[in-house]
Amino acid sequence: MNASDAIIARIGDGVASFEAADWDRCAGAGNPFLSHAFLASLEESGSATARTGWQPVPLAIDGPDGRPAALMPAYVKSHSQGEYIFDHGWAEAYQRAGGAYYPKLQIAVPFTPVPGRRLLTADPDLASGLIGAAEALVRQNGLSSAHATFIHEEEVALFERAGWLIRFDSQFHWHNDGYRSFEDFLGSLSSRKRKAVRKERREALAGLEVQHLTGAAITEAHWDHFWRFYQDTGARKWGRPYLTRAFFSLIGERMADRILLIFALSDGIPVAGALNLIGADTLYGRYWGATIHVPHLHFEICYYQAIDAAIAMGLQHVEAGAQGAHKLSRGYRPVQTYSAHYLADPRLRRAVADYLAAERPAVLQDIEALDEMTPFRRE
Repeated sequence: MNASDAIIARIGDGVASFEAADWDRCAGAGNPFLSHAFLASLEESGSATARTGWQPVPLAIDGPDGRPAALMPAYVKSHSQGEYIFDHGWAEAYQRAGGAYYPKLQIAVPFTPVPGRRLLTADPDLASGLIGAAEALVRQNGLSSAHATFIHEEEVALFERAGWLIRFDSQFHWHNDGYRSFEDFLGSLSSRKRKAVRKERREALAGLEVQHLTGAAITEAHWDHFWRFYQDTGARKWGRPYLTRAFFSLIGERMADRILLIFALSDGIPVAGALNLIGADTLYGRYWGATIHVPHLHFEICYYQAIDAAIAMGLQHVEAGAQGAHKLSRGYRPVQTYSAHYLADPRLRRAVADYLAAERPAVLQDIEALDEMTPFRRE
């Protein structure tokens, strides 16, 4: 496509309104959070809807054959919950100045801080067209702003070229340096850290057994157990869980082969569990909960068991969600993440640009300092 060609975008009635094959052709198979099965399940389960403050407005650019050639998962938001890139301060400042920060446009995977593509196309002209369409949606509907969060590193230049502000943040990811087993991984740690991990694992699993479930082995009874775990964690962290019970049944029905449930059992009954999604080269750990308190059980089920599983599956990375410096001593390294922000009001844009200019060096210094604190052996 030539840059001079007109690019016309349309707004879909949710991801569920697209054919799964069309959506997945644009999204690719690498990241399960971008799949039609996952995003449509969020909508159809009542988790990501206008009622919950996540009105789906996916943007599409059709090819000559009338089928989508470029897609963008997007939502009109009436709040800033469930995003993990915090802009509450921006909202409060703008509202104190007389502006209306909400509604805004969020280009993201709802409720999970998973890095990945947000411009679902291999054509850079169409990718730029999606960015322009998001800007037009903001202007034409009186929205304050658009925020593309946890974008892929390769998309940063496209957003920057369009004039969006780029924000840096960090997460902790585990990287598989050719390990053949968990013991092999432990061998890369310093002696003191290696002993600490072994001690944690012993204490966490005393009197418990661990179960890994995927595919057809996952039943509705397993989802019932996990729902209790998820509700407990959600109630303590967010006030109310973001996801509905129906969501878990839908993904279990539609993408069970890309799901790994890890349970801790006491006398055969699940007492803790973590939900992981399986990507092309990454195991994504996201939701966890427990009905009993056992020291270090969270680390065992969410981090160590995930590493074990990733090594067994030949995966290169484990991503275990946002924040959490406690992941550092468990072998997870700090990595940079990115978001892009379009602010319609020039005054708001100037204020946010100044804020980001001051914030970025601190984020980069923090990543550098944390990387020096990793538990790996120094040669």
